[in-house]
Amino acid sequence: MAILTARGAKPKKHPVDIAGVARKDAALNGEELDMTEHRPRLGREALDVAMAWAVIGIFTIVFFAIVHYMSLILIPVTLAVVVGLILGLAADRLGQAGVPRFGIALILSTLVFAVLFLIVNSLAEPAAILVREGPNFIERTINRIMPFLERQHWLNISPATFETGPMSMQSLIENSSNILGVVTGSLTPAIIQGLIFFAALLLFLYGRVRLRRTVILAFPTRRQRLIAIRVLNAIDQVLGYYFATASILYFGLGITMTLIAWFGGLAMPVLWGLFAFLSSFIPFLGITLMTISVAVAGILTHDALFIGLIPAVIFFCVHLAMENLVFPAIMGRQWEINPFIVFLAILFWTWMWGAVGAMLALPLSLILMTVLAELFPERKATPHLPG
Repeated sequence: MAILTARGAKPKKHPVDIAGVARKDAALNGEELDMTEHRPRLGREALDVAMAWAVIGIFTIVFFAIVHYMSLILIPVTLAVVVGLILGLAADRLGQAGVPRFGIALILSTLVFAVLFLIVNSLAEPAAILVREGPNFIERTINRIMPFLERQHWLNISPATFETGPMSMQSLIENSSNILGVVTGSLTPAIIQGLIFFAALLLFLYGRVRLRRTVILAFPTRRQRLIAIRVLNAIDQVLGYYFATASILYFGLGITMTLIAWFGGLAMPVLWGLFAFLSSFIPFLGITLMTISVAVAGILTHDALFIGLIPAVIFFCVHLAMENLVFPAIMGRQWEINPFIVFLAILFWTWMWGAVGAMLALPLSLILMTVLAELFPERKATPHLPG
């Protein structure tokens, strides 16, 4: 039946269901339409989100405040756990060879103590010489660098700059005595932390297998336990493999630095090699301090500024080539993490725990990135890893 309207009369308009039409179009296209996407997120929902983030922020601040406050205990314990994880592969090899758990702990902890003792013993005499000859060393450094600084007119530096004010020799000598007082005052806490470190390392290596089993069994389901096993295995593997490879490469770098110092005429070339080996384990900061130290020593040794800088330039180029060519080729992309994250971690942990924090920044970053990579394998990233 047709519906007729009178001439001149307008047809009656029916309201159009826009939302219904949109839903039908979305259904035809196989898509889902979210009708709340244009609705403002205000009121209680936004307040709940803000409260959740506020609680997380407060918890984070309190947590790191406690970590900083308990640094006297947490620094050696964390260092012992990291060293124990690094030695995990060696502990497994000794266990497969039939060595009992206490024997494994005793052997590895004694080996760590022997290495640290040799390092401290080799640094003791140069440190004593540096303390005794510190003022003369600073004065000779200023006298050698002064002609170069005077030619840089934009610095506005003249001999009078080092005669008065905070950069005068008298001020530097007074500050050096203050530094000695700080070092002396920190000696007792350092001894206590050393004892805590070795005790924690011995006990961690002894109870490592039992602690690992306790962590795995703490999860209720089989799937969660399998994930925990995979994460723990990945942490042991990445730390052990990385530091074993890094130790070999950095040992070669130390030998290279010894040869550079010997041919460059620097005093105590073996000590320079040891410095190069140790500083390489601290990314960015280690290479920077090492290069500056070699440059200053070269300037003090040679009369010509250009010749004095040659050892520092050669060392920097060798280290740069090893970190960007040799190291990534050996380690492979599966062990790589973002260098910017490592840099921020170094700044943060140095601010929290000082020099030990700078040393722990890279291992803690490796542990965190390994856990995230195992929990979220589809989001695994592979940028370059600094040394």
